[in-house]
Formats: sequence, C-alpha cells, structure tokens
Amino acid sequence: MVKPSWAFVITYFIIFLNLLLGSVFATIPADPLAQQELDKVLKLPGQTFNLSFAHYAGYATVNEDSGRALFYWLVEAAEDPGSKPVVLWLNGGPGCSSIAYGEAEEVGPFHIMADGKTLYLNPYSWNQVANILFLDSPVGVGFSYSNTSSDLLSNGDKRTAKDSLAFLLKWFERFPQYKGRDFYITGESYGGHYVPQLSQAIVKHNLETKEKAINLKGYMVGNALTDDYHDHLGVFQFMWSAGLISDQTYKSLNLLCDFQSFIHTSNSCDNILDIASAELGNIDPYSIYTPACPANVSQSNRLLKRMHKVGRISEKYDPCTEAHSVVYFNLPEVQKALHVNPNHAPSKWATCSDVVYTTWQDSPRTVLDVYEELIHSGLRIWMFSGDTDSVIPVTSTRYSIDALKLPTVKPWRPWYDDGQVGGWTQEYAGLTFVSVRGAGHEVPLHKPKQALTLIKAFLSGSSMPSSELFSDS
Repeated sequence: MVKPSWAFVITYFIIFLNLLLGSVFATIPADPLAQQELDKVLKLPGQTFNLSFAHYAGYATVNEDSGRALFYWLVEAAEDPGSKPVVLWLNGGPGCSSIAYGEAEEVGPFHIMADGKTLYLNPYSWNQVANILFLDSPVGVGFSYSNTSSDLLSNGDKRTAKDSLAFLLKWFERFPQYKGRDFYITGESYGGHYVPQLSQAIVKHNLETKEKAINLKGYMVGNALTDDYHDHLGVFQFMWSAGLISDQTYKSLNLLCDFQSFIHTSNSCDNILDIASAELGNIDPYSIYTPACPANVSQSNRLLKRMHKVGRISEKYDPCTEAHSVVYFNLPEVQKALHVNPNHAPSKWATCSDVVYTTWQDSPRTVLDVYEELIHSGLRIWMFSGDTDSVIPVTSTRYSIDALKLPTVKPWRPWYDDGQVGGWTQEYAGLTFVSVRGAGHEVPLHKPKQALTLIKAFLSGSSMPSSELFSDS
C-alpha cells in the first residue's frame, strides 16, 4: 500500500474544507433536506428565553445566470406546526426589509429591546396560528443579494413577482413537509403591489403546470398602495379632514398630484407635498396621534413625499423600533446566527434601500385589474387599514374598494375585541374589508392584539367578532 504524501494530505484537507464551507452557503445543495438542516437557527444573540418552536434562515437562488439570491426567515408555529398553514409576509417600500419590519416589530416572535442587543418574545406573534415565512424581496433589500451589480439598479414590480415565485418553488423543495399545505400571502404598504401580483403569478403558474405546486388559498394586505388615483384622493381628503393641512394646500394637492405615480411624481406635485409636510409639522405621518421618534422628526418632508414607504414605529409603544433593528442586524454575531453569507453581507445593513427605491423600473398605476381577476379565481381576499395612518389611509382603501363595484354581502358594522370596538368591517362578494381603530400604517405594531384577532379570522374564513349586543344575524 502506498502511503499518501503530506502534500497530498494537506491538499485533500483544503478541498474537504472548501467543500464543507461551500455547503454552508450553497443556495442549491444536492440534498434539499440537508440544506434545510443547515438553515436551522440554533440560538439568536440576545435570546434570554427558551423556544417551543424551530426557525430557519438562509437563501434561495432565483436566477442562476446573474446569481440573484433572496433571503428568508421561517418561524414555525409555536404549537403543532404540522397542522398549521404557511403565511408569507412581505413588506413594501419598494426596498424595505420584511425582516426589519414584519419580523422584528410587527408579526414575528423576536422583537428587539431599546439596547439593540436583547430580544423579547412578542406575545401576539402570528406564529401562534401559522408558520410564518418572511422574505426580503427584491435583491438589494436586507440580506438579499445578486452577483450582478446592475440587478440592484433594475428592480421593478414584474421581476419582483417573477423572482418571488421562483423563490417559493425552490423553498417548497427545501421544505417538502409544507408542500400542499394551505398557503396565504400577507403584507402591507407597497406590499399592496407585491402581494396581489405574486398571487397572480402563482395562480398562472398552477394553471400552466396543471398542478397546485403552491396551494394558494388567499391573500390579505394592509394600508396597501392599490390605485394611484384613489390612493392620492384618499390621502389628501384624510389629511384635510383630520385638520393636518390647509384648505388651499388641499385644493392644490388635488390639482397638481391627481393621477401622479407614487413612484415617479412631477416637480409641481413634489413642491406641494413639501408644503403639506411643513403644515403637518414634526409628527409621524404613519401614525398621526402617537409620538414620533426624536431621531426621525427632521425627516418628515422626505417621509411624506414617499407616501407608500413603510415607517418606523409592544404593549408599551416605542416609536424608535427601526433604530433598534439597525443596531441588532448589523451585529456580526447576529448575521452569523442567521447564516448570512459573509461574502455577500451588506457593508451596512439598512431597513430600507434607497438604491432600490430610487431606481425602481416599473410600477403600474393600479392593481385593481389584478383584484378583479383574482376575485373570480375564488381566492380569499381581505384588505385591512389602520385608521390613523395618513400615508395610505383608510379613505384611500375605501375609494379603491368602491371602484371595484362589488355587491355587499354583509353591511358595515363594528367589530369587537374584549368588549371594545376594535374597528369596522364590511363584507363584499369576493372581498372583506376591516379597519383597525387607533392603528397606524403598521397595524400589528400599534395594535398587536387586534392584529392577531384579524389574522385568526382571515385564516379561518370567518367574520370579525361581534359583541353579544351586536350579532351578525
């Protein structure tokens, strides 16, 4: 027997080490179940509590040629995940992270304390009723990346839907235990485009392949950008009726910003939006009755101009939660725990990408045509609205729903939470509308308990709860 030389041993060891390290960051391993196990998150920095559920984080490559890879974080249901549906959550922007907002301050279980280093469990996490999948989409958002730098400058609605569909198909291969499971899509703000567009892409894919590769049952969006004309009309009316702007500014907004795109506005529209921002003063336009984060009050002009971009907003309200996320997700030990590829980690992680936002390519002025198509497909479709948001306010959503001209099935009424009015609801043929009283742009942040009631009703397909004095009959 010929003994191997030391050079051979060292060479073999280097090859083995490269293969081992490569498998950790591979996006398409030979064995999807092996990659699932590699994606399992063992413990998060700042976690001082034990968990009754598993969670996973990693990447799936959605385009091999350019090397586009989307980052996800799956949080399994707290109890009996095998019997619960899968719910995808998408934040908007465009360019904002679902990890930053959806997971870390809204519907996820892991929320961040003011020190930016310590976690606490959200008692109203949606993983009480479902397996929650958070996706940073498109590339350039959060930890999602591309090997082709020009990809970050060419994002738009169409490619986002296409890449998100490709991600889901890969993800279900990696997590075959969820194949065929009831699947729902939820989101907010510019997610008002992402969510119905992705739903449409899934329905088309299922028809083309003649199989339910993804068992989509429905979708739900909150304070959602839907139709530019009706959204603008509702924004201006809300700000005026709430006493936030003058009569003259209200008239000028309607004159100069009618039919303007929310992504690419005119100079005259921008100028009057600046005037409106000055009249609002240093308030949080995403939640007009709660205190603004002191670090952000100087940004009010910029924030209002980007009227669809998600804001920053626990039992104890904290207006600076975005700042806590910036600290936490920039920690190297956090990125390591979440399996962020160090070769593609952003030099500075941000909640929203200005590059993605400012270079957005395509954004249709309306998605009402998508609603009309999907309502006929039989999907369960809900729209909800926090009624203290001036960015995509309740008036905008109601105008957009009215434009669909759907017959009413159950008339307008209050719904209740612990004997108190939680908001109002109306059920149409093919769509249910729910407002959440006292909530801003990020409903689960401002009213987490009521948001949990909302997702429970949506997933069960039941009406919002009534008090004993106000029955549905």
